[in-house]
Parts: sequence; C-alpha cells; structure tokens
Amino acid sequence: MDGKQDGKQDGKQDGKQGYHHGNLPQALVEAGLALARAGGPDAIGLREVSRQAGVSHNAAYRHYADHHDLVAAVAARCMDELGALMRERTEAVTGPPGARRAWARLDALGRAYVDFARTEPGWFRTAFSGAGEGTAPRQGEVPQLPADHPFRQLNAALDDLVDTGALPRARRDGAEYAAWSSVHGFAGLLVDGPLQHMPAPEVRRALDAVLAVVTRGL
Repeated sequence: MDGKQDGKQDGKQDGKQGYHHGNLPQALVEAGLALARAGGPDAIGLREVSRQAGVSHNAAYRHYADHHDLVAAVAARCMDELGALMRERTEAVTGPPGARRAWARLDALGRAYVDFARTEPGWFRTAFSGAGEGTAPRQGEVPQLPADHPFRQLNAALDDLVDTGALPRARRDGAEYAAWSSVHGFAGLLVDGPLQHMPAPEVRRALDAVLAVVTRGL
C-alpha cells in the first residue's frame, strides 16, 4: 500500500484530495477529550470522534482497536490533566522545607483533586472510568507511573511528611489509600452523588473537614 492510499485512509474523505493528519492518534484523543469534557466517558464514540477529527471511522480503527482502547487513551489524558493541576497547586506552596510546608502541600493536593472534579466532572468521570490502565495502582507500581500521576504525587507528599518528621515512618504504610479514599469519595459525592447541588461555601467547609480528618488520621 503506497503513501497516497495511506493518506486517503487517514484523511478527510469529503474533498478532492484526502487530508493527512500529522498525528492522527493525537487528533482522535483531542476530539475524545472534547466529548468527554461535555459528557464523560459515555460520550466518547469512535464514529463521533472520527467525525470531529475529520477522518473516516475506518482510519480511527487503524490506531485504536475498539471503543475501549480509545476511551483508555482519553482517560489517560484526563488523568494527566488532573495530575497537572495537582502539580501546579503544590508547586505554588512556598516556604522553607519542613513539616509545615509538607502538610501544606498535602492539603493543596487534596484541594486540587476536588476542584478538578467540580470544574471538570466529565474529565474526572473519564479518568476513573476503569478504561485507563493504572487507575488503581499498587504500591509497587508507583515507580512505573508518570511523574505527575495523582497517585505518585500523593505518595511523594506522604514520603515528604516522613522525611520531615511530620509523619512517623511506622504509620506510612497504607496511608496513601486512606488519604486517597477519603478525598476521592468526597469528590465522587460532589460529582455524581447527593452532594451535587451543595452550595460552594458549604463545599469549602465540608472539604476543610474532610482534609482535617485525613490529617488527624495520619
């Protein structure tokens, strides 16, 4: 199969000449991100993604074997977006190294997590739809995760608490699951549960309480 045929298969079919994407997989994921933002993982479909990317759905199948593969790729990008916000918030926490800063950074991680869920519910649902790999990693898998993966950032923040003497080493084991479960559970209640219509001031007060419980529990 020659280059022209490849270009026609990966390009738009409605013109006299097919348009060849420089990076069709990325274009498909970007289209999937737009759909997920509006409607969550259920809104992502190969045909609709292909239409928005301006290619035939057959071209999409050359890069994603099925719907699950495409949703997994979009879910990974949504997780990246969550991780990027968490990184941005923690890096904004300044001050000399020590226990105070370590606690403040853990707090910033939790607040960023919930803020992302509230402002980007479609991406949040997609990130944790179960389609992406590593959405519930085990402790031993942390080194294999991207540097900004939320779970890896949480582990790093907890390790920093240990290193600064704020958290006894004997209490470190499993702390990531306790902290993650608490914050993720609250975020889920806000996005898809009975707290969906909670006024913003009440959300802030409730989040303060959740994070205080996490801190005391550690």
